[in-house]
Amino acid sequence: MAGAPDRKRATLRDVAQMAGVSAATVSRVVNANALVSEGTRVRVQAAIDALHFVPSAAARSINSGRTHVVGALVPTLDNAIFSRFLDALEEGLAGHGLSLVVATTKDDPDREAERARGFVDIGVEGLIVSGVTHSPVLDALIEKRELPVVATSYFDPSYHLPTVGYDNESAARSALGLLRETGHQVIAVYHGPSAGNDRTRARLRAFRNDSQVEFRFCAMPLDVLAASNAARRDFAEPSGITAVLALSDVLAQGALFGLQTLGISVPGEVSVVGIDDLPSSAATTPALTTVRLPVREMGQRAATALANWVEDGMRPSPERLETKVMRPSCSLAPVVGNLLRR
Repeated sequence: MAGAPDRKRATLRDVAQMAGVSAATVSRVVNANALVSEGTRVRVQAAIDALHFVPSAAARSINSGRTHVVGALVPTLDNAIFSRFLDALEEGLAGHGLSLVVATTKDDPDREAERARGFVDIGVEGLIVSGVTHSPVLDALIEKRELPVVATSYFDPSYHLPTVGYDNESAARSALGLLRETGHQVIAVYHGPSAGNDRTRARLRAFRNDSQVEFRFCAMPLDVLAASNAARRDFAEPSGITAVLALSDVLAQGALFGLQTLGISVPGEVSVVGIDDLPSSAATTPALTTVRLPVREMGQRAATALANWVEDGMRPSPERLETKVMRPSCSLAPVVGNLLRR
């Protein structure tokens, strides 16, 4: 277009020409090399300011061999638990001078390996992954590149990568223990897909070999509507179920809403327990009983662990973070369960 301003980005060579120095000298000024005289540095800086020159990150990485970028691979961004984790992770990494790039895996090991390859191609210096189940392709990439990688949302001191997370089975046992203490013997267990999700599989292990409680397992997508529909189906007619134990607060909130649609009192007639402690769980009516997963602390700890490994070569030790029951307000189970309602 005639008369349009020239928006061509100034290059290092443009700065060198204006300052009357070599491109190598401009590079030394940009990288704060002490070998440049003060007079030359002032002249080059004036040219940089006049041309509005912004050094290319790619060029800096070529000169220094560093990108100061790490990657995080998470199952989804459509869940507040990962948003909180990434917020704390990014903040922690920034404190170490590192930037964060993020990709989602949909709990698909092949997709995860593909995204990791893309991160390596842009020069990431380390990775954060979720869980301890990954494809051999990803493991081979990590080994070949000698890439620092920290696994989160899971604690396993025997895993070949350092883990920073919590014991998922123990968290589910805490929720189950609360219901057992209040006499519940028929419990609906709502959970997300377990294929490709070792965190869900670990939580489901908490219900093995328990002959004193009858469990009604129900797998569903991790969304509020799916759990609400499940609760309306399970409690529309007498079933003997007196409690819902959801392996995610998202599902617990959905169950709560579904029960309220049916006019069922929570926790008066049916108790509902979740796992996560999402901020919104304290604002439901009633406030949701849940097991707190320390996701912000996990983000901070993972950031420190990975940063120390990237910057100083210090491979971190596994870190177990403690879970905690929040708002333990479950009611005692009625003698014959929700048969009393009809």
